[in-house]
Amino acid sequence: MERIDFLATDGIFLNGFLYKSEQQTKKVILAVHGMSSNCFKDRDTIIAKRANEHDIDYFCFNNRGSELMKYIRKNIDGKKEKRLAGTSYEDVLEGYEDIVGAMLKLKELGYEDIYLQGHSLGCTKIVYTYNELKEDEDDILENIKGVILLSLVDIPTAIKVYLRDKLDTYINLAEEKEKTGLGQELMPKDAFIHPISVKTFLRYARDNKEIDFARYGKDNELKKLNNIEVPLFMRWGNDNEMILQKADELADRVSNIITNEKKDIGYIAGADHGYSTKEDTIAEQIVDFITNKFQK
Repeated sequence: MERIDFLATDGIFLNGFLYKSEQQTKKVILAVHGMSSNCFKDRDTIIAKRANEHDIDYFCFNNRGSELMKYIRKNIDGKKEKRLAGTSYEDVLEGYEDIVGAMLKLKELGYEDIYLQGHSLGCTKIVYTYNELKEDEDDILENIKGVILLSLVDIPTAIKVYLRDKLDTYINLAEEKEKTGLGQELMPKDAFIHPISVKTFLRYARDNKEIDFARYGKDNELKKLNNIEVPLFMRWGNDNEMILQKADELADRVSNIITNEKKDIGYIAGADHGYSTKEDTIAEQIVDFITNKFQK
């Protein structure tokens, strides 16, 4: 395991750990963690070990949204400045800068085949990034050989369900603070499942057009997911998972909507949102996905 330091494309300093196979390889899984998380999960270690056994390297990094609150450093014209970050202060769309920066670093290290793996909010960042790269016809898109989404969450709908009739009240409160330049101030504690700044809350609750693509309704086309042309792997758990439907019904519904012929969509019985105690199962399924008939 090797620590890797790199810059996001907007100059933010980031780092992570690269788990290397015994044999040199051009294949690597790029793991993007979820809200208030980090790259030190047992899940990462177990998936990495299984991937390494099949000559696939594994890179997990702490993006600007790791942990709840922290300072990050940014390099602007050779000058370094600090800014507040972490899940409470991040803009989820800036995940694009982190993921592309990580991909560029992996290419610099000699990797050619990159498998994007996201968990929870990390899935949202990956789907957004993939669609942006596709729209811009960016050459780096050719390096993405597969997309792995673990417990993709329908965030805008989840907020509506969580706050119910309080949603508009909190949006109005946040907008008043926004008008007076208090975007960094924290919302009341019951506005979200953890401390959240005004600007971050508004991204999820109001300015969510770019991330409102996981609406699992029967009539939804899941357009941004259907834009993914490389092999697509999706999983959920059925124990305390952050979904509104039963896991088996959701997996069937999404599988019926997704037109990708190289899809592998399902759920893991007994798994929770973080796949605790089911890390070996998800690791085996991910590696099987990468090495199966869909891949070169």
